[in-house]
Amino acid sequence: MSSNLIEKFDIDASRLQSIVSDSLSNADDGELFLEYTESESLMFDDGRLKSGSYNTDQGFGLRSVAGEATGYAHSGEFSESALKRAVDAVGAVTRGYQGTYSDAPQGTNKKLYSEENPLHSPNFETKVSLLKEIDAYLRNKDDKVRQVSASLSASWQVVNILRADGHIVRDVRPLTRMNISVVVGQGDRQETGSYGIGGRQEFGDFILTESWQQGADKALKQALVNLEAIPAPAGTMDVVLGAGWPGVMLHEAVGHGLEGDFNRKKTSAFAELMGQQVAAKGVTVVDDGTIEDRRGSISVDDEGTPSGYNVLIDDGKLVGYMQDRQNARLMGVKATGNGRRQSYAHQPMPRMTNTYMLGGDKEPEEIIASVKNGIYAVSFGGGQVDITSGKFVFGCTEAYMIEDGKLGAPVKGAMMIGNGPEAMHRISMVGNDMELDTGVGMCGKQGQSLPVGVGQPHLRMDQMTIGGTQT
Repeated sequence: MSSNLIEKFDIDASRLQSIVSDSLSNADDGELFLEYTESESLMFDDGRLKSGSYNTDQGFGLRSVAGEATGYAHSGEFSESALKRAVDAVGAVTRGYQGTYSDAPQGTNKKLYSEENPLHSPNFETKVSLLKEIDAYLRNKDDKVRQVSASLSASWQVVNILRADGHIVRDVRPLTRMNISVVVGQGDRQETGSYGIGGRQEFGDFILTESWQQGADKALKQALVNLEAIPAPAGTMDVVLGAGWPGVMLHEAVGHGLEGDFNRKKTSAFAELMGQQVAAKGVTVVDDGTIEDRRGSISVDDEGTPSGYNVLIDDGKLVGYMQDRQNARLMGVKATGNGRRQSYAHQPMPRMTNTYMLGGDKEPEEIIASVKNGIYAVSFGGGQVDITSGKFVFGCTEAYMIEDGKLGAPVKGAMMIGNGPEAMHRISMVGNDMELDTGVGMCGKQGQSLPVGVGQPHLRMDQMTIGGTQT
């Protein structure tokens, strides 16, 4: 299929451009966003192929921006009549308004991922066979295994962005993911472990036998560790966070608070703190959409702005927010390539890409050895965050006691409780082993869900509140 979605309309390109230009003539900004997406998902559960789906979706969204107001209309039909109805709908925000249309975003020739469609290879039969093999491997690995779930999913998204000034941006975005979950049991007790991997690439290496077996082993290890875990203590103690996926806490407790819209509206705990010390010295946090093949990477965002390497916190000081075009204009700063949307049916807003903390100078072993009595959190599950106050609660899915600088018994039910800005000041040691997650992150905001990446090195956080089941 061609990456030129303009050809899908029942009118020629010049007529389409004329309609878009006329509809946005009095706007400050806006665009016609066109999308075509193919997606596939296979789930092998309880010894059989439980579900399989294939879907195609296409449509356009027309946006008109006038000051703080936005008009938006979308349709799944590429036709002149549908476009004209959209024009009538979005025209309400510019009625009686005389704006100055913003300059087009800077162009880029950089592609961060292949344009190949990952749904085409391997074929359906090979994928099902792989899932069946994963199931059999884990069931034969340990007699405590009671259930195995394995899934493969992929999507291929083609995006065209047409502006009133004739500027056109095209991007083709692959996305793949493999997930493995295993339930183990002993008597009446059951525990779960999981592993996932993915990125903006074809299935490639991570479905090779060596790769998926390594992932399956990690899922099983986590489940077996949790089977032996004792109830987590409750109280105030030092915490060591592992590298990689534990960066999801940074993403939730800090990242959302650094998105431009929350700060422009002063609803973020970080609002009006630019240039101030918002974290301990040595803490540097970036949002980086430019890493090749990563899940959260985008060659261009959904407004056509090239993604960037954006420093948010530098040596503890707040130095930047993540911006889309509208919020950047209203705040008098540059767009940072963070204007993202779930699909053509959604408006863009400031969103994270790959958000992570840079490494420091401490060895992971040194950080653990420094703690007399505390918790080592290797992996997190779900959490809740209040953007305005910064308060958060996160559940640990794999954690251990630290006693006299050494790892002790695994614990279950540990909950980290705190306040994002305050917790950032409690970081006392930063490891030299910065690691990104394996490529499974999803982020929700205002009903829109997007793929993202997280990461961090090992960290020590002093005197954090831990909620547990044993006091």
